Amino acid sequence: MASSLTRIAVAGAAVAAIFAGTASAAQAAEVGTMDTNKTISNGHGKMTYIDNGDMFQVCDTKADGYGMTGQVIRPGGNPLLTVTDGGDAGCDKAGYDVGQIWSVQMALVWDGGGDWVYSEHFTE
Repeated sequence: MASSLTRIAVAGAAVAAIFAGTASAAQAAEVGTMDTNKTISNGHGKMTYIDNGDMFQVCDTKADGYGMTGQVIRPGGNPLLTVTDGGDAGCDKAGYDVGQIWSVQMALVWDGGGDWVYSEHFTE
């Protein structure tokens, strides 16, 4: 009877080790996909979401006298953050914690006119 209990204990330990290894691999894969940057652009500039730090960066890429405006919006169009760039060197950026509860969307427009460009909705 002792040998039967020993075999059951060994089998149970092996099954537990397999589940532990599977869970660790799944967690590692999940962590690896969390830092995902997203970029939208038009012919005058771009807006990038930098996941590591929850930063939104807007870059005016044309020296045409007009800047760029980027917004982080919720479904329905309510702006949560506005970032503008133009008239200076480099890009402008600001932070906003995206989180996992509400989806957000990036919107970008050239201040000289034209249509807004939108990203897909996303969460962190």
